[in-house]
Amino acid sequence: MRKVVGTGETILDILFLQGQPVAAVPGGSSFNSIISTGRAGVPCIFVGYTGNDAVGRQTVEFMRHNGVSTDFFEVRNDEKSALSLAFLDEHGDADYTFYKTSPRAGTQWTLPPFSPGDVMLYGSYYAACTGTRPMIEEMLERANSAGAIVYYDLNFRRSHQHELAALTPTIQSNFRHSSIVRGSADDFEVMFATRDARQIYSRHISSFCPFFICTSGAEAVTVCTPTGAYDYEVPPVTDVVSTVGAGDNFNAGFACALIWEGFGLADLPKLRRDEWERLVRTACLFAGEACRSTDNYISAEFGAQLAARR
Repeated sequence: MRKVVGTGETILDILFLQGQPVAAVPGGSSFNSIISTGRAGVPCIFVGYTGNDAVGRQTVEFMRHNGVSTDFFEVRNDEKSALSLAFLDEHGDADYTFYKTSPRAGTQWTLPPFSPGDVMLYGSYYAACTGTRPMIEEMLERANSAGAIVYYDLNFRRSHQHELAALTPTIQSNFRHSSIVRGSADDFEVMFATRDARQIYSRHISSFCPFFICTSGAEAVTVCTPTGAYDYEVPPVTDVVSTVGAGDNFNAGFACALIWEGFGLADLPKLRRDEWERLVRTACLFAGEACRSTDNYISAEFGAQLAARR
């Protein structure tokens, strides 16, 4: 049975609206993706760690409750769980303040086995910083050797712009070892001073990775491949509450769609425009659903409906 393996940081997101706290939910980019994957009924594993405190123990229980395997997740006595404050504006977009230490792998780690057709989800600063790099490199080697699809979400925040020159070689290495690279126009504006997806692909991505997805909020999603580039409209979401997990849930929906549609690594070069569209449509469905609440993921009810159709 195919599965999704995610890795990344965990953090408690405390959301504020008009200066008042309105929700506190476990978060983290790949973490959000994997929770939605579990809620949609797709087998999944999360590789990461948290502190042995009330927040950390709650995070572990939350994963298990939502169908996510924690067999390769650490609870560390010498670590405090990370926190973020997310201040939502009238459009549901967030301005963040983080309280955390730089991510670091343990002195030893145990990784899950990969099988052909699995999907590895990774990205953000966690995938590029020196503290987690040895573990990420081993995961990439294992995933690629097994014939898994490696999906990299760049998620490069402006707060790390001062580290861009130092991180670029590692980011390019991630491009090279990934099957699909996804990023937002905001990411690439920070990195490359352009939001033009086709230009970004030709100048910065295509020599490393053949398949590229660029999202831009409510605007079109662009998929670039060696044989062509396609633009897909994003279905409107009129009842937006928070966009905090939108991109993460796009990733979850795309990973689930790859499994539901039966597309493996060898199928990617053969996908037609309409097949990419089906993948993007499911990804947008997840993202839109996540925007309708202060949670960072699709609702359990929505996930159950999706799972029931498979």
